[in-house]
Amino acid sequence: MAKSMYLLWGSGSPPCWRLMITLEEKKLQGYKQKLLSFEKEEHKSKEVLEINPRGQLPTFKHGDDIINESTGACLYLENQFKSQGNKLIPDSPAEQALMYQRMMEGLTLIEKLNLVAFYDFYAPEGERHDSALKRNKDNLVTELKLWESYLENVAAGRYLAGGFSLADVVVFPSVAYAFRYGLSVERYPKLAKYYSLLKDRPSIKATWPPKWFQIEQRSESLKDI
Repeated sequence: MAKSMYLLWGSGSPPCWRLMITLEEKKLQGYKQKLLSFEKEEHKSKEVLEINPRGQLPTFKHGDDIINESTGACLYLENQFKSQGNKLIPDSPAEQALMYQRMMEGLTLIEKLNLVAFYDFYAPEGERHDSALKRNKDNLVTELKLWESYLENVAAGRYLAGGFSLADVVVFPSVAYAFRYGLSVERYPKLAKYYSLLKDRPSIKATWPPKWFQIEQRSESLKDI
């Protein structure tokens, strides 16, 4: 089955990473893949645009079926391969409800991280204002404190919705990304503990962004958050 899959991805992208974690968890190794460069704007290439007219990564095909939105692709893979690999949607209605809630909230987390870490990218030079950046930072602090409160209720060695689930698949790459860009371990100890709990999971280690290993000087755009 994996041989009929084709993934175009970019290193360090949480949406790409969450899809790759899901493929590992579902034992779908061996899929065709191609690493593209954001810096060279290869995500705007003809090869990508033919599959994904938005010119974004990941771009993913399973046979003739195309699903490029990463969260949707994770749900698709879990539903198509329920009996293969690790189960990523719990049976309990309460845990399932919590999983979907945290999973979708994870999309807000990455959006608010991006608005601070890549403010200069999203805002053209003539439209950048200190007041706007401060507002983005304040919004991110509020968001991170919310996740700290969620993790207050996560028992030691447990995950966002009981066992490891799609909630963790979606949220962990954003948490790792935050610490990669300088988020304080001391200021956000519960997020740091969650990061430590998951960073050595086989599916996460196997798909860890290679570009992060190559850059010695880490960005510190989130160090004062």
